[in-house]
Amino acid sequence: MRRIIFLGMIVALFALTFSVDLRPASAQTGGGIIQEIRIEGTQRIDPATVQSYMVVNPGDPFDAARINQSLKSLYATGLFSDVVMERDLNALIVRVDENPVINRIAFEGNRKIDDDALEAEVQLRPRVVYTATRVQSDMKRILDVYRRSGRFAARVEPKVIQLEQNRVDLVFEINEGAETGIRRIMFVGNEHFSDGSLQNVITTSESKWWAVFSTSDTYDPDRLTFDRELLRRFYLKEGYADFKVLSAIAELTPDKNDFFVTFTLDEGERYKFGNAKVEAKIIDLDTNALIKHIKHETGEWYDAELVEETVSALTDAIGDLGYAFIDIRPRVDKDDKTNIATLTYEIGEGPKVFVERIDIEGNFRTEDEVIRREFRLVEGDAFNTSKLRRSRQRIQNLGFFGKVDVRTTPGSTPEKTVVEVEVEEQSTGELSFGLGYSTADGVLGDVSITERNLLGRGQTLRLALTGSVKSQQIDLGFTEPYFLGKPLSAGVDLFSVGRDRQSESSYDESELGFRLRSGYNITEDLSQGWRYTLKQQEIKDVGASASRFIKRQEGEKIISELGQTLVYDQRDNRIEATEGWYAKLSNDLAGLGGDVTYLRSTLEGGYYIPLFENVNLSSKARVGTILGLGDNVELTDRFFLGGQQVRGFTNAGIGPRDSSTDDSLGGTMMFAGSTEVNFPLGLPEDLGVSGRAFIDYGILTEVSDESSIVQDQASLRSSAGVGIGWNSPFGPINLDWAWPITKEDFDETENFRISFGTNF
Repeated sequence: MRRIIFLGMIVALFALTFSVDLRPASAQTGGGIIQEIRIEGTQRIDPATVQSYMVVNPGDPFDAARINQSLKSLYATGLFSDVVMERDLNALIVRVDENPVINRIAFEGNRKIDDDALEAEVQLRPRVVYTATRVQSDMKRILDVYRRSGRFAARVEPKVIQLEQNRVDLVFEINEGAETGIRRIMFVGNEHFSDGSLQNVITTSESKWWAVFSTSDTYDPDRLTFDRELLRRFYLKEGYADFKVLSAIAELTPDKNDFFVTFTLDEGERYKFGNAKVEAKIIDLDTNALIKHIKHETGEWYDAELVEETVSALTDAIGDLGYAFIDIRPRVDKDDKTNIATLTYEIGEGPKVFVERIDIEGNFRTEDEVIRREFRLVEGDAFNTSKLRRSRQRIQNLGFFGKVDVRTTPGSTPEKTVVEVEVEEQSTGELSFGLGYSTADGVLGDVSITERNLLGRGQTLRLALTGSVKSQQIDLGFTEPYFLGKPLSAGVDLFSVGRDRQSESSYDESELGFRLRSGYNITEDLSQGWRYTLKQQEIKDVGASASRFIKRQEGEKIISELGQTLVYDQRDNRIEATEGWYAKLSNDLAGLGGDVTYLRSTLEGGYYIPLFENVNLSSKARVGTILGLGDNVELTDRFFLGGQQVRGFTNAGIGPRDSSTDDSLGGTMMFAGSTEVNFPLGLPEDLGVSGRAFIDYGILTEVSDESSIVQDQASLRSSAGVGIGWNSPFGPINLDWAWPITKEDFDETENFRISFGTNF
């Protein structure tokens, strides 16, 4: 009897362990052959599909191990919430409960992170089988998204809504919680720099009530990793060559609202540079000639950035000699007794290489030829780093691409290299709107439509309409940058202009004409352009109370003008320069036919300096003079100054005036300049908001009509102001406030200007 009981317990334990019910309908308890497999409970899934996952088939014996393996296989599919197997005589019954199918996934309670961002993160999708395991996995992913955004108190609860036909709606109910801030940042082991100094180095900051737009005061583990690197760079720049960040720990406060962040540092000793040398395994390489490229000097504090700059400079110098794949490793030998770090730059072996081919990717719209013609290297040329860098800059200067990546990879032989160019095209069509206000002109606006890469050929087509209460202008221009396949640009402009100058000079002006132009490069940085302009100009509707100098110039005239412009440009970017300089000389000669003769010359230049990270200084100036050749210089040919040139003054608000009528008469000698600092405002970078402070200045003097009633002072006018620039979703918006510092009593001023635009 005890044996029977013991045997029954073993059978029961076996059945519970493997979830297999082999209870026979008859008295037969084991053995036999499976003659039939019946699948029950399926709704969407074909019974044959269920059987395909099993490892037993009709004709096989009733083997408990293989039946148990079949059970596990069915569960592993994720298609079933329950599986039961029973024996009925010689038949194996398989009863299944199918997991439901997801009809819809929704998110509720998410205000800080939109549905699209959460949908991209979760793996479950509509028409996918619902399983609890997958739901738990997606809950974790959602929580990770919130933690990356600084919300560690977020909670997620899944809700399942049963529908007909074994379908469910899955709703993730989210309690986002408050942002988990940084209550305090502490440093341990810093003997040479204060906590405040080190907090200025890292990007993470302590939570402050006034920093409502900042995101750096929320905990982000990725940002903390970056801060470790920033601390390392800072100490290595200051001479601490042995510096280490031992740990960076973030501890959640008991209320789970904030973190305490602690950096543990090992500063080590401070070193100075010793004598540096260059060693090369390339036999023909003159290492003595490379010494001049070392950026640090003996006795200076050790600076890892100078070491990196030296490696870069040596790489470029050796690259100019035709060595494309050079490995330069700086070896630092530190003397702990004298605290001297001796640098040896070891240059590995490498053959001279030639350009095998140039591959271009990413230009879905722009033709290959538009990019290739900007290259200073062609297939078969000896490799040259400087020419490759210049090629990249020329492609970037086209303005057709948001990203230009130029890299080299080994060619078919060690003596060959492949230049790979990957570009990311951006919108080259521009729809620009301008809006301004001045005390003289009131509200004014302009609209221009420009396509700078017409049909992907690099051609430019522009239509501009400018209008206000006092001015109307239409410009239509076309430019071919490579005329007849040569590095020679050619273009034509048609224009019609009407200006109401009643408030400033008591007359209206109109122009109708065309301009032919061409340009070419003399060297990489020096270019020249030529133009010929023929236009009809008219002064009309002269007021009865206008200056007599204006009245006697009423009527039409034809101007035939030939001009040239010579430009030397070393800016890093001609569109948004941050470093470098340029100079431009322009001359225009009128008198090749027409009714007037003069020689107008202008010289301008600009200098750009990066002061700190994201802080840039620019200084620009322009000087001009116009000489009448046998005749006085006409009113419409003179210089006028003010408006955007010297902020704080109205258009034509500076310079000679008729004291009896207060009309602006313009001048034949002009000088204008501006010094500006652009800087971030401490707001998140993705907002695109920056600030600027500026000083503008200028002089306008000398009129052809000398008289006692002409007010003309060759004195310097100046103004100072601040501005805000915002790269808004509608395009750039600029606001400037300026206040005159030095001016004459007869000058006209304004304090506020606004402009905005958009791109498509």
